[in-house]
Amino acid sequence: MTGARDMSGGGSEWELVIGLEVHCQLKTQSKIFCGCRTSFGDAPNSNTCPVCLGLPGALPVLNAHAVALATRASLALGCTVHEESVFARKNYFYPDLPKGYQISQFDRPLATNGAIVVGANADATPRVIRVHRVHMEEDAGKSVHDRFADATAIDLNRAGTPLVEIVSEPDIRSAADAAAYAKRLKQILEYAQVSDANMEEGSLRVDVNISVRRTGDTALGTKTEIKNLNSFSAIERAAEIEFARQRTVLAAGGRIEQQTMLYDDKRNEVRPSRSKEGSHDYRYFPEPDLPPLQLAPAYIADQQAALPELPPARRTRFAAQYALADAEIEQLLATRELADRFEDVAAAAGDAKRAANWMLGQVLASVNASGTPLAHHPVSPERLGALIALEVSGQLSNTAARQLFTILEQDGGSPLDVARAAGLLQVRDDEALVRWIDEVFAEHAAEAARFTSGEKKLQGVLVGLVMKKSNGSADPRKVNQLLAARGG
Repeated sequence: MTGARDMSGGGSEWELVIGLEVHCQLKTQSKIFCGCRTSFGDAPNSNTCPVCLGLPGALPVLNAHAVALATRASLALGCTVHEESVFARKNYFYPDLPKGYQISQFDRPLATNGAIVVGANADATPRVIRVHRVHMEEDAGKSVHDRFADATAIDLNRAGTPLVEIVSEPDIRSAADAAAYAKRLKQILEYAQVSDANMEEGSLRVDVNISVRRTGDTALGTKTEIKNLNSFSAIERAAEIEFARQRTVLAAGGRIEQQTMLYDDKRNEVRPSRSKEGSHDYRYFPEPDLPPLQLAPAYIADQQAALPELPPARRTRFAAQYALADAEIEQLLATRELADRFEDVAAAAGDAKRAANWMLGQVLASVNASGTPLAHHPVSPERLGALIALEVSGQLSNTAARQLFTILEQDGGSPLDVARAAGLLQVRDDEALVRWIDEVFAEHAAEAARFTSGEKKLQGVLVGLVMKKSNGSADPRKVNQLLAARGG
């Protein structure tokens, strides 16, 4: 059903209710129940074995590293990790599910009751989205629809990749907050180093559950589920379109059918795929080949201790330690790698504000233009810090500092040595500065006469002329001081 993008929220008569189910691949080298590789992009069906192919007699063995990562993910989301959880068989038939069932967790999941803060309410209180549960499961294979004109290909490399499914409570009331929740969730998982959370490669996929009710009602409406969204913009657009569709149906006296929907980003439309199953349709029962998962309190405590500083804590610390604006902090926290590098640069430079400006400006522009990963950028944090220190001390002008940065991308020398060799260091010697000022006065006698007669607004013009004559090497602060002494 095609719908125009609705930015108004639909007025006050109808309320949007959203819950998200996020499937996140864990960063293990082998699958959850066998030793096959989990690497992305390998030849189709090359990373398979009797276990992930579902051959008769093959038995699963749980991957201990997957359990550790799933536990850390749960703790990073503020969840209570249960000492005992149970794997179950979720039965359904689809070409990319070779066993005819998926090993997942049902009524006894790994963890419950977490929360993510996505912003602030109008009264400045935190806007919290609760996490209902986190459970472990195996991924299915992948259906490939664009390889053949008249057939669908099946690649089972992904079958058996370890996942956590993170299910929110239906606390989200706008499409924008749905995208914000997904962004914060992705960020937390990346910081915790439990997943690369690469949406383009499918290691983070989002299902959006949407229902609509009259404002003031407390009962939930009939929901639809938009499956496998892989970008934040798709989450927001798809939710807006489905909200508009459901409002239109309900306002006309119609009834919403519970069904699975697909979002077509090329046509910007949401359309039905199939009727939505309930839990009874999957005929869950405990997995007979896996015992209950038992986690000792000491093990859970060890996984908590293994977590790094997470975005909420780092956000608070950056504000207190570096006195940066909220917008700057959000940009720096976008990835753990960027935040770590900023702190290294700030320490080397001794000036956090300038370090933030350089990281968010020149450095990210360079990374985006070259395609070089930030970790491999040729201007190390130590060298960038030294460059910034030269700028702070007045030895480099703003323009010269940017010229030096460009040179350092190709030159491995120290910033001071390279700047000196390139003639970029600012000249602060009074004798040299006076000589340039005298030459400018001689070449622009009329302007000089007006300035010395008291026309102070010409000082900026004369400073510019001195800077031009010195090829930008004159210290503008000292030039201003020397000119002010000559003014009328």
